[in-house]
Amino acid sequence: MRMGGGGGEEEGKDIKLDLVSEERMASMTSMEKIRFILDGVKLGNIVVLEGGLTPEEQMKLIEMTMSEIDEDFAGIEIGSYPVRRGFLGLRRRTRLTIVGPANMMKTIKKDKDLIRAIISRV
Repeated sequence: MRMGGGGGEEEGKDIKLDLVSEERMASMTSMEKIRFILDGVKLGNIVVLEGGLTPEEQMKLIEMTMSEIDEDFAGIEIGSYPVRRGFLGLRRRTRLTIVGPANMMKTIKKDKDLIRAIISRV
């Protein structure tokens, strides 16, 4: 997705979105998912996951992010729709997760049906 005006824009002004299907995420192990997300975010991409992550995967993503923060990587901002309860109250996966670089993305509103974020190029 290209945000912004006309033709001759520099690469650095683009904001890139990785829209990842639930099927693709299901084919990965938890560690592959986390590495995929972190690698994308470290490149400056916003990663949107259909189906989201389990609470355990989210915790591991945050843990790994903390260990990789340095002067070039400020960390992540993460927003997810709440987990829906399935049949007989059994837990299901998060419905959608958005992850971006902390210095580019700020979640300003989150409820059961809406995640609103400000995304800016640094």
